Amino acid sequence: MRKNLYLIILSCALVSCYTYQVKKPADPAAEDQNGSQRNTGSAAAMQMKSTGTQPQNMNVQPPVPVNVQQKLAPNKNVKIDVDGKSYKVIIDRWESDSLVAHPVHNPKRVLKFHKNQINADKIAEKRFSQPIADIITVAAYTGIGVAIYYLLQ
Repeated sequence: MRKNLYLIILSCALVSCYTYQVKKPADPAAEDQNGSQRNTGSAAAMQMKSTGTQPQNMNVQPPVPVNVQQKLAPNKNVKIDVDGKSYKVIIDRWESDSLVAHPVHNPKRVLKFHKNQINADKIAEKRFSQPIADIITVAAYTGIGVAIYYLLQ
């Protein structure tokens, strides 16, 4: 019984509601197309049937390059990918083109990365995850209910 209690306490201590999530940029061209299709969907369908041609997309824009310096603001807790290696860091400052940061649990160690070394597509911010919090809450209530049931028997 004592081993199970220690295992439960250890597993609860290691679980966190915060996860590192990559923020995907919104695609304004796709939103414009979806909005225009909803508004004129039946009119466009009727026109395509009568003319027999496909509508041309005039609003095609190339993807906007991601600016690493704007994504990585000071005092943010992020997970970055640098030359194939992953780091969980807290951003301190930018010194011209170099990022100065320290690891999450080691503020005395200073890391410097050039902005060209950082993979902009894999920058993940630390955020609160509601589904994980809900799972932990349900598991805790279930555990309490089972403990009360066994104590009453």
